[in-house]
Amino acid sequence: TVISYQLSGVRDVQLEVYNLLGQKIMTLVDARQGAGEYRVRWDGRDRHGSPVGSGVYFYRLSANGNNSAPAVQTRKMILLR
Repeated sequence: TVISYQLSGVRDVQLEVYNLLGQKIMTLVDARQGAGEYRVRWDGRDRHGSPVGSGVYFYRLSANGNNSAPAVQTRKMILLR
């Protein structure tokens, strides 16, 4: 699964994957990033490296800048094995 996003300026970015129960299973990005387009691949594993089961998952992208309001986006994705 590939997650794409674009930043208009320097931001502190967090990209996290959650299960249907709202439990965080993986942090894909936790870094300061510059303006540009990004593509992040999730291999269907949790933070311990174990494969997760097929089902519905959510990713939450938050981007905070020094002089701008925080932007948060949550999207649904389906993982099929």
